[in-house]
Amino acid sequence: MTRRLAQVAKKVGVSEATVSRVLNGKPGVSEATRQSVLTALDVLGYERPTQLRGERARLVGLVLPELQNPIFPAFAEVIGGALAQQGLTPVLCTQTKGGVSEADYVDLLLQQQVSGVVFAGGLFAQADAPHDHYHRLAERNIPVVLVNASIEGLDFPCVACDDAVAVEQAWRHLASLGHERIGLVLGPADHVPSRRKLEAAQGAARAAGLEWADEFVERSIFSLEGGQAATSRLLERGVTGIVCGSDPLALGAIRAARRRGLSVPSDVSVVGFDDSAFMTCTEPPLSTVRQPIEAMGRAAVDLLCAQIQGTQTHSGELLFEPELVVRGSTAPPPAR
Repeated sequence: MTRRLAQVAKKVGVSEATVSRVLNGKPGVSEATRQSVLTALDVLGYERPTQLRGERARLVGLVLPELQNPIFPAFAEVIGGALAQQGLTPVLCTQTKGGVSEADYVDLLLQQQVSGVVFAGGLFAQADAPHDHYHRLAERNIPVVLVNASIEGLDFPCVACDDAVAVEQAWRHLASLGHERIGLVLGPADHVPSRRKLEAAQGAARAAGLEWADEFVERSIFSLEGGQAATSRLLERGVTGIVCGSDPLALGAIRAARRRGLSVPSDVSVVGFDDSAFMTCTEPPLSTVRQPIEAMGRAAVDLLCAQIQGTQTHSGELLFEPELVVRGSTAPPPAR
């Protein structure tokens, strides 16, 4: 008990006597200090006293599928900063291969009595993945916000980049340069944003009067290696322009072209998606479609805080407009 008091007092920057007053429900402590002590208990992994367990912690789970793709640390930075400004403490939960699953993280967050959860990418974006843990959150009325896809049957508010507009921008850019054989490298078939991108590409092809061919679509896991393998197959079919579902996939596409002795953009043009960190530093600098990370992250926190405060929130998708950023990886196709 003494050790616990000392650790909590040190973390909050108050006396052990103050911590003791909070834990015993005695007066003489400001509400801000009281909340700081309770949050410190949660962060340090101590159980709250029985009389205080009914209150939710000022903790918010931030669940990410990975940190290798720079877009997810970017979301974490924006969302974490916005939560801190609201007096909430983000708890970062990152999945690793063979490690803690998303469902396990949800169980841990529920045990900590978090105030809410933000999912920025994850199993909710896969239509065929298990969604039981999301239903558990809904049953307990835990505020939740999803970033970049919604779950059918659950009315969690969602903040998303408009996938259809993103692909239309990329497709039209390549078509305007003269490309007629345009390939797509997307995520798995049940990945909801990829489905939307595919539908948009089909519509853009029809609008441009270009022939649509299913053989110009390849599926992949979201990684550089996946993008390289998918692009190798597309290059065998004669595509001259490639639209990718993420920047790492696009970097894999550039590598695949070079492994075949082709030049980007002289022989093959590549467009990414996200405009994540360092895409200006690649060779050539990557043309990509930018997600408005700052605006999306702050909107996600606003929606979450509204739920925490019991305010009526927007239960559908809040769509944000992407922006095509043209750099050095796109050019007219080679002359026939």
